[in-house]
Formats: sequence, structure tokens, C-alpha cells
Amino acid sequence: MSKKWSFIWPILLCLALPLVAAWFAYPDHLPPGFGVFPPQYVQPDPGFNLLVFLLVLAVELAFLAFLLFPQWFGFKPVAPPPPVPKAALPVWFWIGLVFTVVFLGLMWGRVIPWAYYAFSPLWWGFILALDGLVYSRNNGVSLLSSKPKTLAISALVSVFGWLFFEYYDYFVLANWYYPNGTMPELSHAMIVALFLIAYTTVWPAIFEWYTLLKTCPKLANRYSNGPKLPLPGNLMMLAGYISIFAMVFLPYPLFWVVWIGPLVILSGQLIRKQVSSPFTALAQGNWNPLLLVALASLFNGFFWEIWNYGSSHPMPELQTNPNYWIYEIPYVNVIHIFAEMPLLGYFGYLPFGVLVWVVFIWAGQLFGFDPDIELTPNTKN
Repeated sequence: MSKKWSFIWPILLCLALPLVAAWFAYPDHLPPGFGVFPPQYVQPDPGFNLLVFLLVLAVELAFLAFLLFPQWFGFKPVAPPPPVPKAALPVWFWIGLVFTVVFLGLMWGRVIPWAYYAFSPLWWGFILALDGLVYSRNNGVSLLSSKPKTLAISALVSVFGWLFFEYYDYFVLANWYYPNGTMPELSHAMIVALFLIAYTTVWPAIFEWYTLLKTCPKLANRYSNGPKLPLPGNLMMLAGYISIFAMVFLPYPLFWVVWIGPLVILSGQLIRKQVSSPFTALAQGNWNPLLLVALASLFNGFFWEIWNYGSSHPMPELQTNPNYWIYEIPYVNVIHIFAEMPLLGYFGYLPFGVLVWVVFIWAGQLFGFDPDIELTPNTKN
């Protein structure tokens, strides 16, 4: 029990600390809109700020240089893995592809009533198609074929994981919200059910992208021989809790803490307990797990945003997708390219991908399942 308690109390503190801060930060002791599900629009954000925009742009360009030219930052070249024979595309790839095309068409075409329910079948179809690609490129090895239990558990963790972030969204005054969350065509109970089902897709989609990127020879080991960076777990946890407490008082300047605060807290405890994670690998100079899962989230994010945008535009007055979301990101909410996400906002998908994996590893420690999503390619014909 003592071991499990070491993975319970940090989460309980993550949940309680914003409530404690809100007691002092707001006259009603809770942020406006708290508890309304799905989260709704609360108030306008502070608007565009050129200085913040340029600072964020500079950070993102520096990270882009880090990804494209790792040798500039102390990484040594690593030979790519030997080629893996290819297998035929499995039947579930074709089933997933059909689901993706059909339900995307129903959602974008506003085909009533099917469009109301298209989001989750669309994404589960896409997940199956991604898995089928991995299966083919790995010569018959994928999450569905080799670790179906892990994939199923990731869907369950995904529901509770995303609910956690919806909870945190209240304390940054709705960085994202769902304008169709009160559609008169659907009961509130049905909308809640559709949201919970949709939440099952987040973790599996990112894990499928991660395993797909691992099949790319130029990426598989690209960042595996870099600078060794042991991280201080205690300091990470302290910084995370302080930032979460401050976030409630400064929700706009610290909107990014929604992702970074829980990430450093959970990762810090995994480091303290010597549990393998993308961050513990840094101590050996292996940056590959951390960077590839971050890129996996980013790649998947483009599909999330474009498909979300297409479900509302060019006819936003025709509300047929209850899961449709809009962002109210302070200071940088400009330059939207077929997406509600501002261009610089895509950067947030990088830490989110790492957080998804860390949460899964954390859940494995707490509930006693194996959170390993790594696949061993089948190199035999």
C-alpha cells in the first residue's frame, strides 16, 4: 500500500491545489463556469500581445532547430536500424480506412442525424488505419496485433486522463470550450455520453502515431545518443505545485501550466521512484522516447484540428458536431490556417504527447498493468 500511496498523493494534491487557490482567488471561491460540462465560453481572453507572440515564436524556432539539427546540440550520429521486411496491410487497416472516410464525410457533410455521432467512429477508424500501417511496416507487429490489452487499457486511461485536463481547463478560464455542448437536438445525457466515448480516442491515437514514427528508419534512433541529462525529481515536483497554485491567480499569463505543471510533477515522482519513463531515459542520453512521442502528438494534432475545423466551417451556424471545440488562448490567438488552433498553439501538442505517456506509465504503477508500448519489429521474413 505504501508504494501505491506514493502514486496516489501527488494526483490528489494536483486535484486539490487549484481548489485551495481558487478559494482565495475568487469571491465565490470557484472560477466562473466551474463544473459546467462540457466547458463553455467564460470571458474574452486578453487579446493579442506582440511581445509575447515574438517570445513564443523564438522559443518554437529554437526547438525546431533542435529537432532538425540535433548535432548542433551535442547529439552524435546513430546508425539507423536494419531494414524490416514489410507485411501485407491487415484487414483492420481497410476497415479503419472505410470508417475514416465514411464518418469524415458524414461529419463534414452535416448529414443529419449521423453527423451528431460521427466523431468517435471517425477517430477509431483512423486509429485502426494507423495500426494497420504499423503492422505492415513492422512485418506483422503492431499494438493491436501484439499488445491488444495495452491498447484497450489506453482507451480507458484516456477517458479519465482527458477528464483531468477538462477539470484544469476551468482554472485557466477555458483555454478551450465546446460551443455545441448545449445543442437542443441532443439531451445533455446524450452529449455527456458522446464526450466520454470521444475521450477514449486520445491516448490510443498518440500511441499509434508513436509506434508509426518508430518504423521510420531516419527517426527510430535519431535522438538516442545525446547529452546525458539527469533531472532532479524533487525540484520538478516542487516547481510543478508552485506553478499550479500560481496558475489559478494568473490564469492568462500561466495558461501553459495546464500541461507543464502536471507533467513535471508526475515525471518528477517517477524519477524519484526510479520508474522508467521518457524523462528517466534522458539520464542515459536517450532523448528518442521523449521527442518521438512529442512529435506523435503534434502529427496527430494536425488531424484533430483540421477535422474539427471542417466539422463547423464554412457553415458554423449549422451545429452538427457536439464535440467541436474553440480556443481562447491568450496573447497568441492569431494566424489560423484551416484550424481553430492558432499557429503557435500547435507547440503545445509537444509536451502534451509526453504527458499522455507519463500518465499512462503512472496509471500502470497505480493499477498494476504493464504500460510498455514499445514494439519489437519482426525482422524475419
